[in-house]
Amino acid sequence: MDTENLLGQFLRARRELLQPEDHGMPVGARRRVAGLRREEVARLAGVSTDYYIRLEQGRERHPSAQVVDALARALKLEDDATAHLHRLAHPAMEDRRPSCGPERVEDALLRMMAAWPQTPAVVLGRRMTVLAANALGEALFAGHTYSGDLMRLVFLDPDARTFYPDWHQVAIDTVGGLRSSIGTDYDDPELVELIGELSLKSATFRELWARHDIRQKTHATKRFHHPLVGELILHYESLTVNSAPGQQLVVYQADPGSPSEERLSLLGSLTA
Repeated sequence: MDTENLLGQFLRARRELLQPEDHGMPVGARRRVAGLRREEVARLAGVSTDYYIRLEQGRERHPSAQVVDALARALKLEDDATAHLHRLAHPAMEDRRPSCGPERVEDALLRMMAAWPQTPAVVLGRRMTVLAANALGEALFAGHTYSGDLMRLVFLDPDARTFYPDWHQVAIDTVGGLRSSIGTDYDDPELVELIGELSLKSATFRELWARHDIRQKTHATKRFHHPLVGELILHYESLTVNSAPGQQLVVYQADPGSPSEERLSLLGSLTA
């Protein structure tokens, strides 16, 4: 990974994903670049073409907040991506924190999760590894080659596309979630190793990583095809663990009275 010009990489990746018609501009017959031209983004953002080129090339690294907001509008960024663009333009010191050893889950959080016998819950680290799980959370992801590592589970596990019926959307959300989680901190050797391995072994990961999507994990509905109980449709909420920055508590629930609730209960009985 080239970590010397994160701002420029992000701008270029997002520019290449847009088309002239996204802004109501004529396509024209002779376009030799993917997405919008640099001068088109500059015009839409109200800055000079030379200034925008310097941003992409890394010769200008700290645009004002007003320019960042204008670029976000020109690139049609959603809220999470806009916040990420601001972090790239003005990285805070905590975004470059040194590695402090293995991530650890507090005992109080483990006890709280254990008190939810009918609710799957897992704690994810910054690299989407499963740091802890209650009994039903462990059962939900059990039986895979990479059950304890959601990035490798999605992109490298041989049965990932069966386990996740909506695999492609899960893949998009997972890569975007990783980028959101790590922010501007690429100094972690294990993160570099993870991205290198996935880039080497998964063409889909390479394609999605190059897009620079940012998708903060908050709440959504996800389908699973569990090897023991079949289809599960679960809603999840992802909560920030304030006592351990970078950790997320993810809690899953089924609709009351639904087949998924019955199958989740069965899964708990089978693994009790």
